[in-house]
Amino acid sequence: MQVWPGEAYPLGATYDGAGTNFAVFTEAADRVELCLLHDDGSETAVELRESDAFVRHAYLPGIMPGQRYGFRVHGPYDPARGQRCNSAKLLLDPYAKAISGAVGWGEEVYGYHFDAPERRNDLDSAPHTMTSVVVNPYFDWGDDRRPRTEYHHTVIYEAHVKGLTMRHPGLPEELRGTYAALAHPAIIEHLTELGVTALELMPVHQFVNDHRLVDMGLNNYWGYNTIGFFAPHNAYASWGDRGQQVLEFKSAVRALHEAGIEVILDVVYNHTAEGNHLGPTLSFKGIDNQSYYRLTDDPRYYMDTTGTGNSLLMRSPHVLQMIMDSLRYWVLEMHVDGFRFDLAATLARQFHEVDRLSSFFDLVQQDPVVSQVKLIAEPWDVGEGGYQVGNFPPLWTEWNGKYRDTVRDVWRGEAQAVGEFASRLTGSSDLYQDDGRRPLASINFVTCHDGFTLHDLVSYNDKHNEANGEDNRDGESHNRSWNCGAEGETDDPEVLSLRARQMRNFVATLMLSQGVPMISHGDEFGRTQQGNNNAYCQDSELAWVQWPEDGSELLDFTRALVWLRKEHPVFRRRRFFHGRPVEGTHGELSDIAWFTPEGAQMAPRDWDRAQASALSVFLNGNAISEPGARGERITDDSFLLMFNASADPLEFVVPADLGRQWQVVVDTADPSVAGTDTKVLAGDRITLVDRSMTVLQRPT
Repeated sequence: MQVWPGEAYPLGATYDGAGTNFAVFTEAADRVELCLLHDDGSETAVELRESDAFVRHAYLPGIMPGQRYGFRVHGPYDPARGQRCNSAKLLLDPYAKAISGAVGWGEEVYGYHFDAPERRNDLDSAPHTMTSVVVNPYFDWGDDRRPRTEYHHTVIYEAHVKGLTMRHPGLPEELRGTYAALAHPAIIEHLTELGVTALELMPVHQFVNDHRLVDMGLNNYWGYNTIGFFAPHNAYASWGDRGQQVLEFKSAVRALHEAGIEVILDVVYNHTAEGNHLGPTLSFKGIDNQSYYRLTDDPRYYMDTTGTGNSLLMRSPHVLQMIMDSLRYWVLEMHVDGFRFDLAATLARQFHEVDRLSSFFDLVQQDPVVSQVKLIAEPWDVGEGGYQVGNFPPLWTEWNGKYRDTVRDVWRGEAQAVGEFASRLTGSSDLYQDDGRRPLASINFVTCHDGFTLHDLVSYNDKHNEANGEDNRDGESHNRSWNCGAEGETDDPEVLSLRARQMRNFVATLMLSQGVPMISHGDEFGRTQQGNNNAYCQDSELAWVQWPEDGSELLDFTRALVWLRKEHPVFRRRRFFHGRPVEGTHGELSDIAWFTPEGAQMAPRDWDRAQASALSVFLNGNAISEPGARGERITDDSFLLMFNASADPLEFVVPADLGRQWQVVVDTADPSVAGTDTKVLAGDRITLVDRSMTVLQRPT
């Protein structure tokens, strides 16, 4: 076999049409072997003798796409010093573009012996671990164009590749649960009819099913256990894992783009699947443990701000380079449109505290590729000081956990200050205005993958996670949920009616709030996980979306609300409300006004005393301050939103001076009202049933 010196950049395996360049960083190694794996179980080892700035590299002519490979790193094994090199372990390339196979859990993939953790384990892991794959980078993108949907036009749909598609009756069985299913017309038609503009995929980076879960007969279904930051997860490919997963993912992105739908990836750059000091040796740990992971003062152990056993070392230039290279790869080569960063506060931890100006955010800010796509932070982790909602840099948007909590509390009848609710409804200026951000920095959501589904939020007071095998100890215990009078499934018509109304309340509030709405897959027709609020390990009917055969009333209602939002810019403002008449617009009415149920404008004493259980808010479509794309003035119809979150019917007065005649366009007590010509006049009294919401529209 010919071995040429090759190049130190780019890292990973790079096929150029005639052969493949291999490059891997390790400062810890004394010697590195590239192992080419053959289908008969044998391997050919090639020592990487060339080294530039701790990058070992070689070029092998004739090595083609589909070739499986791994690294064996020879070097010190001294956990007391943070050193864990072990040449008996075949290691994944941190830059692998595709990964084949799965981990076969046994003592062979660990660096120590189970009965003697202090003793090095020299069992060969090759027959029991995953392997890296050389991929063909060439793909016919045709005339693919990124939709580049602006945030104020964005509706995000969070979904799991397998969970969304596994039970869809319109999909061929061989495609269900795969990237190809995302590209199927049945899925795309549902998303486009719903009004979705961005599909946010739960992790599709190659991840690992935990040893503990496999032993329990479960799987890491959610996928927040990454081992390959460049490789699409191979189990979601319908026709092979020797690079086919890359082609299939690209094809799905191309099809979604053709339908005008962006693709956002939920990415996990805060930790890896190698766990703590008792975890397996699959890649980073054996290549250069000290360069990749945050170690404690005792280097045997890992600092853990993620609850998963380890945290990547964000002050390491090699970790930062890997993350930025990965992000650019997914944008430039895979054509994705943005990222949602799991436990993003961990990315800001250079030392211990969360640093808003950490190196990672500096790199993102100046990067000409990554800075131009959608960047969404999950603004918390499990470490001290990790709850950072509202504290990310101006380029970023955030999952607004305070929005979720406030809206849940209001509709379940928990005492909530009216000012808090007003802020969440209008874009959370208390969180985002001071640092120059706008309402669109708030990704609003009521439910997501983590926690109750929308149906379960109104059906369970308590979590029911017994199927997870942890005696119901896992998952959040404080869900801000309310079962409407019966725990779980019931045939009580009054309870069912109230639950349906509550789901419509949440949908309507979400869609008519300023900010960017996010829907969790299946909530549009009320899917259930039977009270399980932590279905991370449930790769089964429990967590998969169960598609209704004939549609559903809630689906029709959700579609109507999404499209109401789309059609009216007054619900999609790019600037915060002023709370006064807007200069340069017609009329003396404020751009927003708040009213008591009696129709009187709220005075300071009302804000001090009132709870957010009954109020109205006027949105003036004739007082939108921001201009259109060509500098034109934007005008819209005006709307009056009436909220009755109390346990009793309440009479609301349509305030005078806002307009003479209004049309009822939404009534969560009667979803069929949406789109009718029911008229009311100024001064009329409208009775809102308990826990309901009515929306009135007045043409400009």
